[in-house]
Amino acid sequence: MQVRTSLPMEREPCVLALGNFDGVHLGHRRLLEHGLEQAVRLGVGLDVLIFEPHPLKVLFPERGVKLLSTTQERLLYMEEIGVRTVYHLPFTMEMANTSPEQFVEKILLPLGVIHVVVGFNYSFGAQGKGNSELIQALGQKHGFGVSVLQAQTLGGRVISSSSIRKALQLGDIQLASSLLGHLPCLRGTVIHGEERGRMLGYPTANILTSDDFLIPKRGVYAVWSTIDEKRVLGMMNIGMKPTFHEVYDTVVEVHFFDFEGDLYGKEITVCIEERLRDERKFNGVNELLTQLERDCSNAKGVLDKIQDRQDSNKALLQTNFTNQ
Repeated sequence: MQVRTSLPMEREPCVLALGNFDGVHLGHRRLLEHGLEQAVRLGVGLDVLIFEPHPLKVLFPERGVKLLSTTQERLLYMEEIGVRTVYHLPFTMEMANTSPEQFVEKILLPLGVIHVVVGFNYSFGAQGKGNSELIQALGQKHGFGVSVLQAQTLGGRVISSSSIRKALQLGDIQLASSLLGHLPCLRGTVIHGEERGRMLGYPTANILTSDDFLIPKRGVYAVWSTIDEKRVLGMMNIGMKPTFHEVYDTVVEVHFFDFEGDLYGKEITVCIEERLRDERKFNGVNELLTQLERDCSNAKGVLDKIQDRQDSNKALLQTNFTNQ
């Protein structure tokens, strides 16, 4: 898959998917899959246009929109689906002030679009005046087709980035995972902390996350990460250390089981399987240690069950393949 940061010198016929694709959730995947179906039908490649930073961060910075995924994660998911080229363009105030007609003429047509795929609520152009009806009209004018996908639902619930953000803010990992179609993750750089966990026998990797990304509700979670190409299990605490501080910034700390090594300065991604409990203040170190033992046992129980289920599914697939 190619990633381009500018418009091409020559038009190359394509089906183009438009959107922000934050999280690349199940709704996004259906849109991209439909785009791929159209590309195959028309004998061209599927391309995607995304902007950086997220347009809402430029247009409404006061809203403080938190993102679900990095650009690199979005690109990986798109490559898996079969996208040919991603146009990764800067979103500036100049771009924000571009009229819907200019957006089509100066951006879409130079990309060589013969078919465009958008969601029902896609907006474009100055003040968001462009909508799905207008892009269909402009498609007729300029000779490209348009597919408008309606809202995708799961169990009667609309799949959207905002609903996933709300689920994570409430600590509902199961709901967030089901809407995403994959586990929610946190990513950041391992930094030095107070090293209190080491003194208590539970050394932690303190993860500095970007202010751009959403941190789930405070509490304790069962998690895993891939370190040096190996899956490492652990438990994560998101909180303000109320047992030791009256006021403290929210921190993300991960205690990895059966791991030894220096992670300082490394970028890691932590995948969240399940929320175990709320954050709470303990009456001293001994009470905290007792709870940490329970947390450790609970996290291992959750992760072991998931691993057993994955191993069982893998064995079943291998058996079915052998019997064919």
